[in-house]
Amino acid sequence: MTLPIHYDLTNKVAVVTGAGGVLCSGFAKVLSTCGAKIALLDLDLDAALRVERAIEETGGQAKAYRADVLDVEVMKDVARQVEKDLGPCDILINGAGGNHPRATTDQEIFQWSDLDADIKSFFSLDPQSIGFVFNLNYLGTLIPTQCFAKQMQGGGVIINISSMNAYTPLTKIPAYSGAKAAISNFTQWLAVYFAEVGIRVNAIAPGFFLTKQNKSLLFDQDNQPTKRTEKILSATPMGRFGEPEELTGALLFLVSDEASSFVTGTVLPVDGGFSAYSGV
Repeated sequence: MTLPIHYDLTNKVAVVTGAGGVLCSGFAKVLSTCGAKIALLDLDLDAALRVERAIEETGGQAKAYRADVLDVEVMKDVARQVEKDLGPCDILINGAGGNHPRATTDQEIFQWSDLDADIKSFFSLDPQSIGFVFNLNYLGTLIPTQCFAKQMQGGGVIINISSMNAYTPLTKIPAYSGAKAAISNFTQWLAVYFAEVGIRVNAIAPGFFLTKQNKSLLFDQDNQPTKRTEKILSATPMGRFGEPEELTGALLFLVSDEASSFVTGTVLPVDGGFSAYSGV
C-alpha cells in the first residue's frame, strides 16, 4: 500500500485486538507499513496467524496471539508475553467486537401479530445474548485497556472502534447499538482520565463497510442486496459502502503524535456522510 503521507512508527509496538477480521487486519497491515511491530490478538488464532504471515511477507514484524478479550487472566498473560516478545505497548487498537444473531430482531418495526408468529421480536430476545454483545464490545475494550495501558508509561495512543449506531440506533440490533454508544462515552471518559499521563484516547466510528459479520444482513443467499442495503445506501450521500483502506487516513492521523498531539476524546466518523444526512 502506498501511503499519501509518510508516518514513521519505527520501534513502536502496536497491539490490535480482533486482528483477524477484515477491518482490523487492515489496521495491522497499515501500521506495519509505517514501521511498527504488531501484536495480533484474536480468539481465532488461525486468522491472526494468516495476518502475521501477510505482514512478514512484506518485510514487517508481527506476532499472533490467541486472546479472549473477555478473560482478564488470559489478557494479563498475553500482555506480559507481548511485552517480552516485542516490547511495551505504545499503540492499542481495541478492534474486537461484534453482534450476535440472537440479539437481533427479525423485523425492523413491531406489529402485535409478531407475538403469535414465529418471529424473533424485542420480547423474545435472549438476555444472555444481549449480555454477550454488551460484554464483547464494552468489556472487550475495557479489559485490554486495563492490561496494556499500564505499559504506556512513556505515553501512548488508544484507538477504540465505535459505530454509526452510537449516533443513532439502527433497527434490529438494539444490543450492538447500545454497546457502541457506550464505547463512544467510554472513549471520552478514558481521554479525561489519562490526559495528564500522556495517553491519548480517541475512537473511529466507521460507517457501512462490508464484513463477514454483517454480510448476512446486507446480502441475501443469492448475493443480492437486501432491502436493508437499499436503505443504507439511500441514506449515505456517497451512495456506496466504504472500502477498508478508506479508514487508513483516520487511523494514521489519530495514532500520530505529530499530526494529532492535541486530539483526545474524539469520535471520528468515516461514513460517506451517513451521520450528516437527515434524509431530506
